[in-house]
Amino acid sequence: MYEAFYGLNSKPFQLNPDPSFYFGSKQHRRAKAYLEYGVQRNEGFIVITGEVGAGKTTIVRGLLASLDPDKVVAANLVTTQLDAEDTLRLVGAAFGVRVKDVSKADVLMALEAYLVNQASQGKRCLLIVDEAQNLTPRAVEELRMLSNFQFGQQALLQTFLVGQPEFRAILQSPTMQQLRQRVTATCHIGPLDLDETRGYIEHRLKCAGSSGRPTFDAEAFEAIFNASGGIPRRVNLICDRLLLLGFLGNKDAFGLDDVNEVVSEIHDEAAVPANKVLGERPAWDDSGIQGLTATESVDIDLAKLQVTPGLAAAISNQIDDLGIEQYDGRLRRLERSVLRLERINLEILVMLQKLVAAVKKPGQESSQ
Repeated sequence: MYEAFYGLNSKPFQLNPDPSFYFGSKQHRRAKAYLEYGVQRNEGFIVITGEVGAGKTTIVRGLLASLDPDKVVAANLVTTQLDAEDTLRLVGAAFGVRVKDVSKADVLMALEAYLVNQASQGKRCLLIVDEAQNLTPRAVEELRMLSNFQFGQQALLQTFLVGQPEFRAILQSPTMQQLRQRVTATCHIGPLDLDETRGYIEHRLKCAGSSGRPTFDAEAFEAIFNASGGIPRRVNLICDRLLLLGFLGNKDAFGLDDVNEVVSEIHDEAAVPANKVLGERPAWDDSGIQGLTATESVDIDLAKLQVTPGLAAAISNQIDDLGIEQYDGRLRRLERSVLRLERINLEILVMLQKLVAAVKKPGQESSQ
């Protein structure tokens, strides 16, 4: 939508992994080097971990695109919480081995025969398992057993395990000792720092064909870093919304207020009302508040409750204050909703004006 406005040839901040936008931060370069080292070594396991949206899949896809298909046969597997046998069948299917309506033993024999055939042709087989934190202990053990396949002195299968940070803890469990002995390298991708976040944003804009528009001031970069925690996917989400905001508002320079506005909107959209989580009455149900502020007198024997009149008065005042606070909260939510609706209407109006101007312009030129 906004690409033409900024003179871009593609969306710079799309959420889907795209190797063409790879940004080589210090940690990403290290992870990529580990993977390349693993391919050259052609044995054991390489483990890459990182937060959700840290760029693990982008690195993996970039590696896959760089491999010579005449030398390396690669299979990419995205795991779910399957049992060991289903995981084995997924591996076989990823390499094109028949796995349907055959026994586990037949799958293993067919997979080994396939790996031997590839090795005899001078090719190496690489298995990349994404979302490895979802693997069950039995599934991990199945993958470890596959690493035992050999052709002479050559390992037939190498495996890269890519997962979220919790996979590091899983590897440290006593049941993973045999797998740990097969791991040749481990790398964790952490968040970008402030300077890398700025470089990341500028790099993606340049990759999308930017010639200097839009621009961000120093406070905007810092605000994006603070709001995203340096996680690339979160940076993409914020910046994508910023460019949309700029397009609708006909602006190409962003500051702190713009970032705060977008971040606030994202937080509001992601927030789950308490009644949705706890099964409470909807926010517009006034019955609870009305009960607190009801004027009906309640006959309470303070002597039996052992409550002094002063304490009772204080409790009553506090209940009244709570009722007022709930009403104030409702009013604030309504006010924010009205403001958001007003902004949406203005954005729609701006788009309609631009469309009308675009339609009128050719006719005006032809009439001259």
